[in-house]
Amino acid sequence: MIAYIKGELADVSENGIVVENGNIGYEIRVPASVMNQLPVIGGTVKIYTYLYVREDAMNLYGFLTKDDLEIFQLLITVNGIGPKGALGILSAISPDNLRFAILADDAKTIAKAPGIGSKTASKLILELKDKIRLEDAFEIKLKHEEKEKECRGAQGNSSQVQNDAVQALAALGYSNTEALRAVRKITVTEDMTVEAVLKGALKHINLF
Repeated sequence: MIAYIKGELADVSENGIVVENGNIGYEIRVPASVMNQLPVIGGTVKIYTYLYVREDAMNLYGFLTKDDLEIFQLLITVNGIGPKGALGILSAISPDNLRFAILADDAKTIAKAPGIGSKTASKLILELKDKIRLEDAFEIKLKHEEKEKECRGAQGNSSQVQNDAVQALAALGYSNTEALRAVRKITVTEDMTVEAVLKGALKHINLF
């Protein structure tokens, strides 16, 4: 069992990321929500993993926190939801919002996830509602909010500049994956503007 992989972020693609550790590149499938939280390509990242094994495939699924991993493992216990479906849910709904949706019997919100219809959403709520405590959901959400405040304070303006640059590249017609990969190759400092990041990112896109 691979609990986590810590190494260099070697690549970002539509199917996930590649983390290099010990001269081995691990292809890891991650929720779309993870993409905006990754370091620049070449930076160090720690990914908590789940190894899914079946007769015709072995896939690694990864998350930035243990909490995300635990929610993923909980989701795949639901009959009819496999790793792909669970990843789709976590790409569309944060673990915190998912917990509250389950506790509130909010099948409509859960059904917005790709590949999850209202019937599956209702089944998910039925099977998981007794496994989630309201007190725990509030406590975990509070911890996440405090951590986000700390991260925003540490990152300052650089995180917003990165996000703006990705959106600008998408507006120019590049795919989200191309935009993310290019921007992740730029080391963004506090005094950099969106225009400066865009110029550097466009140079990298031309090298893909």
